[in-house]
Amino acid sequence: MISYIAVKHIHVTCAALSISLFLLRGVLMLRHSAMLQQRWLKITPHVVDTLLLASALTMVAWSAQYPFVQSWLTAKVLALLAYIVLGMIALKRGKTASIRLMAFIAALLVFAYIVAVAITRQALVFS
Repeated sequence: MISYIAVKHIHVTCAALSISLFLLRGVLMLRHSAMLQQRWLKITPHVVDTLLLASALTMVAWSAQYPFVQSWLTAKVLALLAYIVLGMIALKRGKTASIRLMAFIAALLVFAYIVAVAITRQALVFS
């Protein structure tokens, strides 16, 4: 049976891959690169993010620490929702280049907040 530590390592690896792919896609978007249309670049982020979510749910179940019970997990979930929305605006929905750039930067800041919350297990890491 796979251990909690192994699942955590999978989760952290997927988080690193996820942000790396987001950075790559963001840079390509800002450069108006045709590479964004490559099949692997459209599919891989979804596979990685699915594994990231699956590992997160596994850790939640195994540790019996749940969002809306643990404030730091609630903060991560709410920040994740903000990250997803900002990422969609940055990569697809933003009407202008400046809106996409602002959303891209904001998404990166929210991701940094999620990582800080995960490390400190404090909802307000900047207080």
